[in-house]
Amino acid sequence: MKPLSTVAGLALAAFLVSGCTSSGGVDALDSSSMITGSIGAPVPARAVGQAPAPAAPTVETNAGAHAEPADSTRAELVALSAEPAPREVVKAITRTIRKPRFSDAKPVSFGKVEPDDYPVHGVDVSRWQGDIDWVSLKKQGANFAYIKSTEGDDHIDPSFLKNWQAAGRAGVPRGAYHFFYWCSVAEVQADWFIQNVPKEKGALPPVIDVEWNAHSKTCPTRPARAVVLAKMKVFMEKLERHYGQEPVIYTTPDFYDDNLQGQFTGHSFWLRSTADHPKNVYPGRDFAFWQYTGTGLASGVDNHIDLNAFNGTREGWRNWLEKRVH
Repeated sequence: MKPLSTVAGLALAAFLVSGCTSSGGVDALDSSSMITGSIGAPVPARAVGQAPAPAAPTVETNAGAHAEPADSTRAELVALSAEPAPREVVKAITRTIRKPRFSDAKPVSFGKVEPDDYPVHGVDVSRWQGDIDWVSLKKQGANFAYIKSTEGDDHIDPSFLKNWQAAGRAGVPRGAYHFFYWCSVAEVQADWFIQNVPKEKGALPPVIDVEWNAHSKTCPTRPARAVVLAKMKVFMEKLERHYGQEPVIYTTPDFYDDNLQGQFTGHSFWLRSTADHPKNVYPGRDFAFWQYTGTGLASGVDNHIDLNAFNGTREGWRNWLEKRVH
């Protein structure tokens, strides 16, 4: 990983981090864990607290408007925390890996290596999936789930608590993701995530979702690359200090090209690539997760659902978890 100090204009970026309002260790999987080869016989290769609340916490809506305050979730979230030993947690997560049995409203041929060549699949969800039957989703092959929790410094997904609880009851390993808002202070966004997402034994590492949002009515801005990197660093370091887990970075091709090539090489990446294999879209980038469609179909889910594959074998999945889940 190139130190952030090598990025031109960092001094200015450090200043702007607090004024513009809106992950260490290589993805340490054994080389035998990663799949990049041909169908049928894949060729292995290396893969990839509580903070002060804003005065009026609000619930996210599709139009960016604000609904009723959501203050009642804090105690409930804390009450969900369990205390199993890390090794027992990983054993529980990996005891049964279910083969994916999802379908796709808009299927794509990815060539020699298809998503089905990967044994460990999962989903990511938000309010837009509606009511989810998590038991059914697990049976279909949701071996993990990332659930949208927060956005910016004052929005919480209104389905976060419900999904977090239901996924936990169904035994689906889950983590939370934050949609980063480029017009808000990075540290304040970290505080907001920490306030709303429990520090829970067995949870997957938190995720920072970084992408451009040209259609935003409130923040269509695209900060300079140095500012983007500095803000990400502030946010991720604060989450890592609190949760003891290095955040995973989710991103899209255009944002990656503009900002992330050669950066954060020690972090696990989660790459969106719905028309081609990630190795072709993000040349040279190791990754842990591949989001291969946003039009997935699953019984027990009202709308399309994002489907993802872990970039490795069952053993690789266990190794990844042992280094990151506690």
